[in-house]
Amino acid sequence: MIPGIINEILAHKNSELWSISPDATVFEAIQMMADRNIGALPVIAAGKLLGVVSERDYTRKVALKGKSSKETRVREILAVPVIASPSDTVEECMKLMTTHRVRHLPILQGDQVIGLVSIGDLVNWIITAQSVTINQLESYITGHYPGAD
Repeated sequence: MIPGIINEILAHKNSELWSISPDATVFEAIQMMADRNIGALPVIAAGKLLGVVSERDYTRKVALKGKSSKETRVREILAVPVIASPSDTVEECMKLMTTHRVRHLPILQGDQVIGLVSIGDLVNWIITAQSVTINQLESYITGHYPGAD
């Protein structure tokens, strides 16, 4: 696997982190996710991460159970978070997500949520890193690299 740390991914993402209160309705959470084109939100109260709520939680815990998204509170459906730190590697985070079957990983520095990465973020990072490596190898093989003259 190509090495890399989560801090590198966070540096390229929008620095704004959206979150939601556990007392908000599921409808408000889904509306916020739709408006921002994101699939999950950290659930934060009094500055502490309580969990993550995702579109997947909505479909499985509200829609399929016949509950009302306008009456159900986020606290009723949030998932206990699997967390990572900014110094964790992309490979470590991929293993965490696969083992725990989650698609979104809050990134904590101490007790502070500093970001949220998705499985898509990790896959895109790997694809980009592989493309860079391939281009460098092609340049080396064809003699088009710095100092080749």
